[in-house]
Amino acid sequence: MTDDNGTGILADVAAYYSDKLAEHGQSPRGVDWNGEEGQTLRFRQLCKIIDAPGPFSVNDLGCGYGALYDFLAAERKDLGYLGVDVSESMVEAARERLKGHAGARFIQASVPDQVNDYGIASGIFNVRLGRTDAEWQSYLEATLDALDRTSRLGFSFNCLTSYSDADRMRPDLYYADPCRLFDICKRRYSKNVALIHDYGLYEFTMLVRKRI
Repeated sequence: MTDDNGTGILADVAAYYSDKLAEHGQSPRGVDWNGEEGQTLRFRQLCKIIDAPGPFSVNDLGCGYGALYDFLAAERKDLGYLGVDVSESMVEAARERLKGHAGARFIQASVPDQVNDYGIASGIFNVRLGRTDAEWQSYLEATLDALDRTSRLGFSFNCLTSYSDADRMRPDLYYADPCRLFDICKRRYSKNVALIHDYGLYEFTMLVRKRI
């Protein structure tokens, strides 16, 4: 996936997060979150998409060092997990950290190489890296299409919200319109869509269920 002038968005994303990992290590700050508490709160919202009573599988798009696997595996042992990241250093760090976990697999890619029950994307739409609103929205929608293609039962993602306080908004970040994305998800992917915008952060989470 590239933008119109031929500069690869994904290459820039990979470089950005590789630098964060090198600076902060395998930690929430290493994937550009402020701390563990906020990261856990985000995971809790995103994982509301998972309603399987028995074994299930997850594609984690933008997996970083595999923190979502830790969150899921703490409560569920019947888990199949694929972590996908465009940053080679992130994938290498995740493989090394979780090499003893047979249920976890990691690949360097922009799209999962298999269909799993659920797809989850946390934080991958926030840092626009100098792109215009139109360029980043196009990238975001193409990524949602990929999440839809590679999830069997549903997918979830989060974004910074356009309802953020104006004096706190930064030009290097992308603040998505939750109403616009809700409409896209309802029209394009499923009639069963939930918008969560009440958990105390300047962001929202979208849950797209393919069946009830």
